[in-house]
Amino acid sequence: MVQGFKLFQIQTGTYATITHPIHMDKQDWQKKGQGHRLRLRDKFAEAGLERFSDEEVVEFLLTLGTPRRDVKPQAREALKKFGNLSAVLSAPKERLMDIKGIGPKNALYLNLVHQVARRYLKDRAKGKAFFGSSRAVFDYLFHSMRDLKREVFKVLLLSRKNELISDHDVFLGSLTGSAIYPREVITLALEHSAAALVFVHNHPSGDPAPSTEDRNLTRDLVWASQLLMIQVLDHVIIGNNTYYSFADEGLIRTYIEDFEQRFSPSVIP
Repeated sequence: MVQGFKLFQIQTGTYATITHPIHMDKQDWQKKGQGHRLRLRDKFAEAGLERFSDEEVVEFLLTLGTPRRDVKPQAREALKKFGNLSAVLSAPKERLMDIKGIGPKNALYLNLVHQVARRYLKDRAKGKAFFGSSRAVFDYLFHSMRDLKREVFKVLLLSRKNELISDHDVFLGSLTGSAIYPREVITLALEHSAAALVFVHNHPSGDPAPSTEDRNLTRDLVWASQLLMIQVLDHVIIGNNTYYSFADEGLIRTYIEDFEQRFSPSVIP
């Protein structure tokens, strides 16, 4: 829409009508938004997400549920509210919908991407010797665990070839002396005929350094596993973009040696 006004010139006794835009027409806004969407699609088709900022990723996903409206402000607000891309994708639908302009369909699409990524990683890991290092464990679980507000303790059950059989959440909350019972973990391993175990939990604080409770629990789990000749490969603590590995630090080996010294039958010469 265009609106004009008259400017009177006293000196000449004439006036001129000057026009200026008061606001952009709705169709113009839609054309502008559509052009931006096409640029995002072309950018993705050319190089995937490598050249996308987190804001552009969220914006691109929001366009799926909002076909004819600019969603850049919603993408910016979502990242401001939740802190990073992973937190946006894993946020509860109700909290996503607190942002003006993000409705049920948008929230569903964002959560769907998160769930699909988790399923992809899980399927990719099954049947493959995928857990030969602490880094592989971190890569497998980082995106699903780094932004959790409470501690989750997982057990990865592996075959003799370090192939993933399944993973299980065995505890949700803060780890304490009575939170996790080694016999429950061993029972789970026996039920699935697991030859090896990897323990994983997160630190919501972002600092993956193990507490005394973490160390004591890991020792007890290693000792319980040794009794039934089930190998503990590692205990990985996930923090903010980093992790701590008991195996990498030599502690799993230390706990096994302690077990052998304390509980192995003495050799009588």
